[in-house]
Amino acid sequence: MSAEVLAGYLRAQATEFLRALRLHREAGTGAAASQGSAEAALALRRAARRISGSLHTFQAVLDPGWSEAMRPELAWVSGTLALEHACSARLERLLQALHRLSGTAALPARGPAGAGPPGGSGGPGGAARSAAAVAARPGSAPAGTGTTTTAPERGSLTVGAAKAGALLDRQLTLARTRAHSTALQALGSSRFHAVADKVAVLASEVPLSPAASATDLRPLAEAARERLVDAVAALPLLTAGSPYNAEALVHGLSPDPAPHPQDAPWHQVRLLLRLHRYAREVLHRAAETSGAAGGAGTAAGAEPTAPLAAVVPAPTTVFPAAPPVAPPHDLRLIVAGEALDRHRDASEASAAAAHAARTPRIAPATAYALGVLHADQRHEVEAARYAFQLGWQKDVLGSS
Repeated sequence: MSAEVLAGYLRAQATEFLRALRLHREAGTGAAASQGSAEAALALRRAARRISGSLHTFQAVLDPGWSEAMRPELAWVSGTLALEHACSARLERLLQALHRLSGTAALPARGPAGAGPPGGSGGPGGAARSAAAVAARPGSAPAGTGTTTTAPERGSLTVGAAKAGALLDRQLTLARTRAHSTALQALGSSRFHAVADKVAVLASEVPLSPAASATDLRPLAEAARERLVDAVAALPLLTAGSPYNAEALVHGLSPDPAPHPQDAPWHQVRLLLRLHRYAREVLHRAAETSGAAGGAGTAAGAEPTAPLAAVVPAPTTVFPAAPPVAPPHDLRLIVAGEALDRHRDASEASAAAAHAARTPRIAPATAYALGVLHADQRHEVEAARYAFQLGWQKDVLGSS
């Protein structure tokens, strides 16, 4: 498979990056344009990740100096734009968990979407503060009942849980506001404009290495797959294959505020899985290109290896400029990706709960609720590991 296929893929992703940047600028930064701005930022992150991942996997066919300079800049763009969404999703996850642990299936009813800024009466922060205000008044009852009681009804938040939700709301809303300001500053900085200029050049010209014309892309994609397989093999899948093994709760009482060291290998597998998916997209483009050319794209005497035989699909339609066509679904990659995303979300949420529990001079009931919340999210980490192991091993057994 020629390096020109990779060049076409990179040009398509660069075009998508520039299109998303234009949409983001047109949407503006006002409250009324928040939805369009968020979607544009998501498209920016998606294109930046795919360009950066392709530069990493296929660096042998690209100009080394250019690719080494571009990768960290694209990672900076993607990471900076992801912070605000991560804070919002983390707060939503923790508030949902608080209500679930209190016997409530979902958060209390809120106002219409977009009725107020995050943290206001129409957002999750407002729901938490309203619950805290009701629960903190002794003898109070839910609005509209017309009666008073000295004990909360089953399914309502206790004082400790409500105050824990209010504390999480304050901390994560502040972090979200800071992340929003950081993203706006980054998008207006000279550093980002330099990245955008390079991506604009990439949309028309891809700097390939002198040996690119003689390099086949399939061994490079296979190397990315092998790195993923090796990283999965290093995971404690035997332990993760047993539900309720309590492995994710180890170090739960450690005074070290650093993230759980046992989570790092799982996060690494998630990144390698993403690189493998992007490599499959490039191979899929190559298969479609060869199909459009009447099957002439296969290198003479070169047959795909067995693991990649199922990865490269039969030719279907021509790959459009933007958005790119995703390759046919691989059940194992879908299940593994979803499980690892849940693992990452639960791990970060548990760290946020632990951080809130270290707040000085909080009430014992609040600290207890945060401790229960932290343990719940660590159990979610364990459940995600079990789901990953189950889906991965089931696919292996089914294909053997």
